[in-house]
Amino acid sequence: MADPHSFTRSLVAQLKTVPPHTAAAELPAYSYRDAPGLDDDDDDAVNNPAVAQFAASSVPHTFRIGTGASLFVSELLPALLKARREILFVTCFWAASKSLSDLSTALTQLAVARTPESPPLRIRICFSSRSFLQKLFHTSSRDGYTYPPSSWEKDLGLPSPSIFSNAGIDLSVKSLFFLPFSVMHPKFMIIDRKRAFLPSCNVSWEPWLEDCVEVTGDAVRPLLSFYAQTWRDELPDWTFDVDREEQPQKNLLSTVSSPFEISPLDVDGPGSIVVRFQTSSPAEPIPTVILPSSHHRNPLFHPFPWQDYAPPPPTPLNLAMLQLLSAASRRIYIQSPNFTVEAVTAALLAALGRGVDVDIVTGERMMLYEQIVTAGTTTARCVRSFIKRYDTLAKQRLQQNGIGRLQISYYKPLDTTKKASDEERAILSSSQPAQSTQDRQPSTNSGGFTPTTEQAVHSHIKMTIVDGMHTVLGSGNMDRASFFTSQELGILFHSTVFAEAVQTSVDRVLDGRTRAVYPAPYSA
Repeated sequence: MADPHSFTRSLVAQLKTVPPHTAAAELPAYSYRDAPGLDDDDDDAVNNPAVAQFAASSVPHTFRIGTGASLFVSELLPALLKARREILFVTCFWAASKSLSDLSTALTQLAVARTPESPPLRIRICFSSRSFLQKLFHTSSRDGYTYPPSSWEKDLGLPSPSIFSNAGIDLSVKSLFFLPFSVMHPKFMIIDRKRAFLPSCNVSWEPWLEDCVEVTGDAVRPLLSFYAQTWRDELPDWTFDVDREEQPQKNLLSTVSSPFEISPLDVDGPGSIVVRFQTSSPAEPIPTVILPSSHHRNPLFHPFPWQDYAPPPPTPLNLAMLQLLSAASRRIYIQSPNFTVEAVTAALLAALGRGVDVDIVTGERMMLYEQIVTAGTTTARCVRSFIKRYDTLAKQRLQQNGIGRLQISYYKPLDTTKKASDEERAILSSSQPAQSTQDRQPSTNSGGFTPTTEQAVHSHIKMTIVDGMHTVLGSGNMDRASFFTSQELGILFHSTVFAEAVQTSVDRVLDGRTRAVYPAPYSA
């Protein structure tokens, strides 16, 4: 991109026009209108405080797809075990599960491995939802609820407090939730303020298809700011011993010309795959935007048929998503568990009218109760309405300049009776040279955790790729809860290489795992 921060400049310009509102009631609470530096055309992200809240750069190391349990085993917990000074672990849902038991085991291993010479280790665990009753009676205090050590083992499934105290580990556990629907929905982990992981999975039992991206670089800075503002954590100032820092594991890409490598399918269990990016030194950072979305307690329902749909709150993530859709010129790919946002539907119809192709992968019957409560509708109903409106638009444009192609699919579990795993591997080997056992890079299951063997019954991946260049990952769904009431966190990568790697990997995993809903007979 000629100006890697032009997108963020346009986003900030929109944010500065937002009228003052009850920012104090939001998490995080940003002030955009008085941010200095926006009118200086010569400013870059470093010198422009308004842009620098979001714009950064990052070096992606891995992108993984698999069940939540497999992502913990292969990505999150091995990284956690390498922490030396600080672990910031944020999730939405917390429940008894393999993920939780593996996390507890990893924390115990971490504590046992420490010596008197080990530097102090600070761990913060943050979540929003644990049970219906927990949310019903949760404090509305901005400070949330801090769990006493006496509750860690029995109520949260964590190791005994004595394990942490004997190892010199400073652990704190906090939850935040605001009635009626305002969950803190982001999921991320920051290790030693150097490495950040953004998975889509919670600490839960659901065998869902998830994704996770690992990054280093300047993008960790706004992530830390987002964390500190939301969870009111005054991060201590400490100097890190860079010479002794644990760096992300190098891979064979440093010796080859390919910018990324995609593993065989099922490398960590059914439906799993991993992309490893070039990590030669110095690695080339790519423009990256951190996109928070503050929670809102008012769902802004418009229940009467004569009412227009309410516009979503103008948060950075909401505006950025709509900005990307309105600027698309060739193709939009969306994968989301649910699809219930009228503003997104309208933006996609406008894009289709411009001749932009749109591909959507969503779920037909996923979290139905939650959809009805938070949106007053369901994905299946919204998809049917979208198709009817597209057909009407297509008939109007058929004799004019044409219309973009629409394809909608529902995720479905893999039919293992058809030996799809063998077919997947055949497809992979036909498009990528086979690796020898010596060269193949297996997953990093350094903690000795038991791999998962469950098939993913739903897809929980949240992903948008626009024009093969702009990729948004994170916690935000294309549903009303994410756009209106939940706190969310997105990360936007401006890179054709990154977009190609992500699109290729998800296409390979979804082979045999979708059911076409709309075959898109019209094309531009």
